[in-house]
Amino acid sequence: MRKRYDRKPSNREKRQFLVLYRSFLMRVIDLELLSADADTARLLGQFAALFAGLSYLFTFWLIFAGGEFSKVFLWMMEHFLIATTMVIVSLFSVLCWDSIFPDKRDVLILAPLPVRANTVFRAKLAALIAALSVSVLSLNIFSGLVWPILFSSTNGGGFFGVIRSLAAYWIMMTMAGLFMFCCVLGVQGVTSLVLPRQQFLRLSALLQAGTFFVFFGVYILEPSLEAPTALAAPENQRLLACLPSYWFLGLFQQLNGSMVPEFVSLAKRAWACLAAAAFCGVASVLLAYFRTMRKTVEEPDIMPGSPWINWPVRFGSLLETCLVLFSMRTLLRSRQHRILLCFYLGTGLAIVLAYLKTPLGQRGFLHLPRGDEVDVAFLVASFWMICFAVIGVRVVIAMPHTLRANWIFRTTETRGVAEYLAAVRRSLLVIALAPVWLLVAVLFLLRWPTWLVAGHLTVLGLVGVIVVELCLHGFHKFPFACSYLPGQSKVHVVFWSLLLVLAPLSAARVESGMLGGPFSYLCMVVLLAAIAAAARWRTAASAKEAERLVFEEAYPAEL
Repeated sequence: MRKRYDRKPSNREKRQFLVLYRSFLMRVIDLELLSADADTARLLGQFAALFAGLSYLFTFWLIFAGGEFSKVFLWMMEHFLIATTMVIVSLFSVLCWDSIFPDKRDVLILAPLPVRANTVFRAKLAALIAALSVSVLSLNIFSGLVWPILFSSTNGGGFFGVIRSLAAYWIMMTMAGLFMFCCVLGVQGVTSLVLPRQQFLRLSALLQAGTFFVFFGVYILEPSLEAPTALAAPENQRLLACLPSYWFLGLFQQLNGSMVPEFVSLAKRAWACLAAAAFCGVASVLLAYFRTMRKTVEEPDIMPGSPWINWPVRFGSLLETCLVLFSMRTLLRSRQHRILLCFYLGTGLAIVLAYLKTPLGQRGFLHLPRGDEVDVAFLVASFWMICFAVIGVRVVIAMPHTLRANWIFRTTETRGVAEYLAAVRRSLLVIALAPVWLLVAVLFLLRWPTWLVAGHLTVLGLVGVIVVELCLHGFHKFPFACSYLPGQSKVHVVFWSLLLVLAPLSAARVESGMLGGPFSYLCMVVLLAAIAAAARWRTAASAKEAERLVFEEAYPAEL
């Protein structure tokens, strides 16, 4: 009887761990952003399918490639796959930033129950590791089976060489993902230990946004140093010591049995930094975890505002001003929406930096062109910046902040859908279009003559208005107050059409040639103004046909 009594606590803890693990795993994606009918497992499956599609893109072209690949090319592909996996894991870790610590609801529900704090911590950590493991597995589901066969040619080949390359590839990818995950954990743990909870919650959003842009920027702008001469060059050693993707490239060579002298120091640095990151990340989060659980109940989540701050600015009518201020304050106060917006803006920044990498490397941004020459690359980049900003804000405002509170907006819906649509349009113009337009104006004034900047800004503003109208067509919702169903948005159709058709054609092939001629430039402006007016009329007509705002979405009955 004594032995049976002693086993009960451990069995109870195992059951508690499994229940909490399943609950936390399904809450990796914030449920407050989804509709009541949304399926979290389905959304996670869509992410896994997206990563698997990327893995297929990295591999399928080998069917059409013939002949043998050089050693330098294989090293380049090894580094590319490593860097891609590391940036995906780091971005996913940043998205799950708030999932490692329990929120107030978790503490209030679990604290009165006979559940130990370490059980909650282990369940939280296991759910995050499982989600990250699924992302690594799906991202390498095809490339992790095909490319190691080619990598085995550097270690002698044969059956045992292929087996060793497969094992080295997956071990290295696991370690690379673990390193990035522990780095994010360390930053979060140290920050929560140093700062009070209210300041940590406010600063954590800035840290998340900063890490998004840092990860994207490093991934896009890091140079190609896979050649033996570049790896051994003395002037590159300091740069190699700051790029973790090259550390794990050396680690893979060590595990694969194809070590060369250029990779010895990189492999040693990978082992040392992995051990340091794992220790610092787990230790800091473990120390901050129990402090956070106590502070979650004792302190409020937000700091009191300053009563002397007043906002006398008006943005049109009373409804438009109220909705613009409501949207701005929601973005400033909601961590989830800020992170989603940073994800879209970071993606746009990565594409813009990748496109401008060659012009910036050859001439620099502040290098003035000859005479009245127009740099087409920067024209295209400015259009992409406008598109990403507008579409990112449009996607974010469709997700609710506190879905249970939308009854307030339902009971106060006293105006027509067209008036609410005009207020939403004003919000997009103020929050998304105007800041990017002003940023482009300041940057371009440093590079081009004033009259060229004025002409391009006029065209850029008209294109931004067209993007706003296309994004608002069929959007009969109140921002941040309506339910959201994943996979139902049609914004991606507008996104790809604008990204692949409108920006390159209008900027590179049309505007660059028409800026020099007054008559051709005037024709282009008139045409864009007519398209903007037609798009606005189409959006307004669709809003007038709608009877009420759509506060709750549901999957179509035929599905």
